Amino acid sequence: MSKKYLHIRIVELLEEKKISKTRICKDLDLQRGNFNRYCRDDFQRIDANLILKLCEYFHCDIADLLEIREK
Repeated sequence: MSKKYLHIRIVELLEEKKISKTRICKDLDLQRGNFNRYCRDDFQRIDANLILKLCEYFHCDIADLLEIREK
């Protein structure tokens, strides 16, 4: 069985909407270092409040934000 991981489509959504990481961190009051870890899929747990904030910010559903990928 192949290894799977959870991917948060932050980078793709930022590119689609032409928003910088600096802008979203400022708008959502996020620490850049923590935000970059989410962008790299370098996390063990996901903050539910962050997911809600991102869905509201990008005007999307959770299904548009999260993907299961193969390593």
